[in-house]
Amino acid sequence: MSKKNGIDAHSRRAFLRSAATLGAAAWAGGAFAQDALVDIINAPRRGVWDDQFDAQASRTALAVSSNNPIFSMETIYNTQTAIGQYQRIVSAGGWPEVNPSQRLELGVSDPSVRALRQHLIAAGDLDQSSGMSDSFDSYVDGAVKRFQARHGLPPDGVLGEYSLKALNISANVRLQQLNTNLVRLQSMSGDLGMRHVVVNIPAAYIEAVENGRVVQRHTAIVGRLSRPTHIINSKIYEVILNPYWTAPRSIVEKDIVPLMRKDPEYLKKNAIRLIDGQGNEVSPETIDWNADKAPNLTFRQDPGKINAMASTKINFHNPNNEYMHDTPSQGLFNKLARFESSGCVRVQNVRDLTTWLLRDTPGWTRQQIEATIRSGQNNPIKLAVEVPVYFKYITAWAAKDGVVQFRDDIYQMDGEQELALQTTAGIEPVTGGLDGGIAQ
Repeated sequence: MSKKNGIDAHSRRAFLRSAATLGAAAWAGGAFAQDALVDIINAPRRGVWDDQFDAQASRTALAVSSNNPIFSMETIYNTQTAIGQYQRIVSAGGWPEVNPSQRLELGVSDPSVRALRQHLIAAGDLDQSSGMSDSFDSYVDGAVKRFQARHGLPPDGVLGEYSLKALNISANVRLQQLNTNLVRLQSMSGDLGMRHVVVNIPAAYIEAVENGRVVQRHTAIVGRLSRPTHIINSKIYEVILNPYWTAPRSIVEKDIVPLMRKDPEYLKKNAIRLIDGQGNEVSPETIDWNADKAPNLTFRQDPGKINAMASTKINFHNPNNEYMHDTPSQGLFNKLARFESSGCVRVQNVRDLTTWLLRDTPGWTRQQIEATIRSGQNNPIKLAVEVPVYFKYITAWAAKDGVVQFRDDIYQMDGEQELALQTTAGIEPVTGGLDGGIAQ
C-alpha cells in the first residue's frame, strides 16, 4: 500500500507476507478435536448423530475480541486481507441460504444444518474437518457462537431470528460492506492522539485507546434512526459529577409536554423543575399543558439517582448539545438493539472511563470521584488535558487476523437495504423514564 493510504513500507511488506501465506486453513478458525477423540470421531457406525465433541467449541466466541483499536494500521490491513478472502468466496459462488424447518440449536438434526455448515466453513467460523452432516453438534454450536459474536449478537449458539437474518446476507453484499468501510477506516489513518476515545456508533461501543491499544471498552447506547448520534471529531473538556439535566427544547416539545398531559405529576415524580428567564422556579400547576406551544421555560432535573444522567456527564465540544453520560436504567445495556437515545450516548461502567479521563487532572483519584458522587453535590471538573474523541460510523472491519466483524447499518449509510436495522425490528420503546436527553 502507498503512503497515500496511510500504510508505510514496513506495513506493506507485513501485509503482503500475510496475504501470501493466507490459506483456507488460516481462515477456518474452528478448533480441532483432541487426539484422544480421533478414534471415536473416525469410528464406523456412528449412526445419524454426528457425535463430534470439542471442549473448546463453546469458548470460541472469546477469540473474537481484540485490543487492537478500530482505527489502527492493523485494522486497515486486516480488513484488506478480509476483502481478498471475501472476493474469493464470491468468486466461488458465495454461501447458501439457510432455511431451517425448526429452531436450530445444539442437539437438533435438520437438513438445513448442512447449508449452515457450508456457510460457517466458508466464512471461517467452522473448520473443514468437521465435515457435512445434518447434526447441530458442539462444533457447529461453537461456530455459531463465533459467528454471533462477530456480528454483535448474543453468542448463545441458537440460530434465532436475528442470527438467521445476519447469516442470510449474501457474501457479495458483505464484500461491498467491507469495501465501503475500508474507505472510512483509511480516512482515520492519521495521528489520533496518544490517548483518545472512539465511539463506534453502529457497534454501540466505546474504546478508550492509549499508546495504540484499547485499555477500556464500554458498551454504549446511541441515537435512534430518527434522532441519530452525530458523526464528529472533538475533544472531551469536562466531566460533571452529579449533573443537572436540562431538557433540550425538542425533548420538551416531543416528549415531556405530551407526558404532562397524560400525568400532571410527571415533573414532580422525575424531580424536574421549571425555571423562568430570571432564574425563578415556576409551579407546573400554573401552566396550560394543552396549549399549542410548550412553555418558554427551562426544564431542569435535579441531581440524584433518577436523574437522566445519573452520576456523570461527559462534555465534548459540539454544536448539537450532545454528550456522554451515565444512566439510571442500567438494564438497557443488556438489550440486543441499543439504538434508542435522542443522540446522546449512554456509557456502561462510566466511572471507569471517568477515572481514566481524569487521570492527569490533580485531585481526582477514583476514591475522590466516588466520594463526590456519594455527596450528591453538583461538581463540574475541567480536564487538565483535553482528550480527543471521535464519533464514527464503522459497520465492517477486521481488527484481528481471520476475525471479520459486521454490524447493522442502523442509519442506512452503507447503500444496501438488507444491511439496515436487522436487529432493531420489533424492539419496543422504553416507557416511563428519562434517558440522557430523552423522556419516553
